[in-house]
Amino acid sequence: MTPSGFQTFGTPHLIVMGLTLALPIVLSGLARKTGDGRTAKSIGYLLAAVLLVNEVTAGGLRLLQFGPEYFVRNHLPLHLCGVANLVTAATLIFRNRYTYEIAYFWGLVGSANAVITPGAIETGFPSWRFFQYFIAHSGIVVGVLYATWGLGMRPTLAGLFRAFIILNVFAGAVGIVNLLLGTNYMYLSRPPWGTVSPFFFAPWPWYIPILDAVAIVFFFLVYLPVHLAKRRKTALEQQTPSHSPSK
Repeated sequence: MTPSGFQTFGTPHLIVMGLTLALPIVLSGLARKTGDGRTAKSIGYLLAAVLLVNEVTAGGLRLLQFGPEYFVRNHLPLHLCGVANLVTAATLIFRNRYTYEIAYFWGLVGSANAVITPGAIETGFPSWRFFQYFIAHSGIVVGVLYATWGLGMRPTLAGLFRAFIILNVFAGAVGIVNLLLGTNYMYLSRPPWGTVSPFFFAPWPWYIPILDAVAIVFFFLVYLPVHLAKRRKTALEQQTPSHSPSK
């Protein structure tokens, strides 16, 4: 089967989006059904291994194919999803709440957008690039949702603000790297080529503060289900009558 050009919302793309949601549901259900903490941890380790192997393999092949200069200018893990890939893998291995916060907000906002509106795929299914791209980006979403549903980790409102502050500090550091190397990491120097994302409608540099504002709004949106679940749990606990021991 010869790969053709990638088609946004074509059949392979729709299947990938469906699997991105279905896989963490299935894996989380398996972890809960077994009731064995070792199984839940093992699934997390497996997902982390897939993310890391995919990242290292892609980086190694690009380094061999294009050379060190091209690799440094284009493929260092300085894009949002590149960092989210690493912190998601770290979360699945170590279950650290600080890496989880970054993975949750950066991953569910940035990587989910990259899954829905990909703009960096040259060829479609079943090319290596197709699989590598979606393992990287869908894998982040799967890993974050599994950490939430399967490992029982939860974001906090304080974590939301921490993730947003770290995002802006990181963007500032990446902006300096871009100035020094003439690169375009995090698309701070120019918009991404070929993207269908609606968030790059303004010209450079005006889309940068717009994206920052959009990010904080979406951070609150992905936190909202957790907040509502907490409120519902609190309300149910308050409605449950307490049984004091009889004298």
